[in-house]
Amino acid sequence: MIADRVRAAYARIAEVDRPEVWIALRPEEEVLAEAASIDPALPLAGLLAAVKGNIDVAGLPTTAAAPSYAYTPAADATAVARLRAAGALILGVTNLDQFATGLVGTRSPYGAVRNAFDPARISGGSSSGSAVAVALGLVDLALGTDTAGSGRVPAALQGLVGVKPTRGLVPTTGVVPACRSLDCVTVFARDLRLARRTIELLSGPDGIDPLARPDAPAPPGWPAPEGTAAGPAGTPRLAIPAAEHLAGLADGWASAFADVVGRFRAAGVEIVEVDVTPLLDAASLLYQGAFVAERTAAVGDHIAAHPGLVGTDLDPAVAGIILGGARFTAADAFRDRQRLDELGAAGRAALAGATALLTPTTTWHPTLAQVAEDPIGANARMGRYTNFANLLDMASLAVPAGIVDGLPFGVMLTGPAFSDRTLVALAQVLADPPVDLFVVGAHLSGQPLNHQLVSAGGSCVGPAATTADYRLYALDTIPPKPGLLRTAGGSSIAGEVWRLPASGFGTFVAALPQPMTIGAVTLADGRTVRGFLTEVIATETALDITAYGSWPSAQAARVGRTSANTGVIG
Repeated sequence: MIADRVRAAYARIAEVDRPEVWIALRPEEEVLAEAASIDPALPLAGLLAAVKGNIDVAGLPTTAAAPSYAYTPAADATAVARLRAAGALILGVTNLDQFATGLVGTRSPYGAVRNAFDPARISGGSSSGSAVAVALGLVDLALGTDTAGSGRVPAALQGLVGVKPTRGLVPTTGVVPACRSLDCVTVFARDLRLARRTIELLSGPDGIDPLARPDAPAPPGWPAPEGTAAGPAGTPRLAIPAAEHLAGLADGWASAFADVVGRFRAAGVEIVEVDVTPLLDAASLLYQGAFVAERTAAVGDHIAAHPGLVGTDLDPAVAGIILGGARFTAADAFRDRQRLDELGAAGRAALAGATALLTPTTTWHPTLAQVAEDPIGANARMGRYTNFANLLDMASLAVPAGIVDGLPFGVMLTGPAFSDRTLVALAQVLADPPVDLFVVGAHLSGQPLNHQLVSAGGSCVGPAATTADYRLYALDTIPPKPGLLRTAGGSSIAGEVWRLPASGFGTFVAALPQPMTIGAVTLADGRTVRGFLTEVIATETALDITAYGSWPSAQAARVGRTSANTGVIG
């Protein structure tokens, strides 16, 4: 079974043809050999994973998206070693904004990583390849890193969960630093429970990373002023930004955010509007203040030693940011540290009594062309709500919150250090139970109606096939599509399983035309999922194409729209 999932993943990688997602892939045979030894009792047994290219995977090049920086580690990073120990299979290392400096996913000599929903738009960064690998259904989960939002912005733009834990919970041993004192290892997944479970398995000091720290009791939120109450006993309180700090969102996003606030209110959560100016001012220090000098300390010497590679191997925007940190003095660093302390205190006062802060994850979703026109300005807009979290030692969780104009919209819950589990509990309000849908025809990957699944928030889980008691018919429809019917004397029919949020599934089903229906489909691997079926009456004059085994195979044989009476093929 695990071997089948590996083979399907590599077939899917070839099918989607997104070479920019990966920097290096392990040979399929090597992963299959490892799969044979996986203990099925392990918590992540047989789940497929990708790892951001600034995190060491033994035997694969660690480049941080700079070929001139590449080295081949002999040992896994701590997070990768723990992932393997839990039973996950690593398929490869993924592309990123070079040296984890960017929130757009375009700053890489390995190519700009295109969005999983719309290839004309950015993926978000810097953990671009990891997020897209999950969104395209190539892997079950992926590791990223986050200093300014790199584990949250790509999650929002791909309709994923992105967990940015409290600083130090997951050791950064074996991670190329961006800002060593701020960096966090993060997890992407389609499912909130899987994402959080993975973080739990990766957490805990490793005896090597001096900044790693054990988990601590979860705080109830930011302490309320003495003599005041945070709200009715047991009632969580969410702070949201004042209207002025929600200005400039992409079209439709302000309304989508208001809908999310309404869902929390309906769930009994108290909402309070706060002035988040101190947090946004703190965020500006990450790139406009002396904190950027920590990036210079990390990889500035490498860039300075290779000036001739800027513009080819080394991204010009990244090189400018990192080398620009050299202009700051030690006195500047201490001044900015003091300023950050003051802004942190003001931010905590603004959030006093709140369990967490609820914001959009980012402000917009630009096209690749828009970022190319203004690389620095476009990137700067992405981090309004993310840049302050690591500076101020906060935990944060990005979760999908719907589809706006065919693209994912995401929100973020941010809380004090060690509030990680509290954030997950709050996010359950938004956790649509996903629906797995078996498709066999015009909604398959590459087929003319596939965009409808994508627009509904769907992601491909992988190929699948029915049990041997189904028949497939070529229906007389425009565009041509097949009809699946369960019947005695049938055969196994190949297709794909897609996973949709419940809200997206409902919207999708509401628009389904006759004679198509949705019903239970039994798969060859024992699962029972929802699937496309057809009304019996529609098959009476349709050509039986069961012998082809799948709709694409029938199309390759030039089975046209036809009737059973003529049997026309061509």
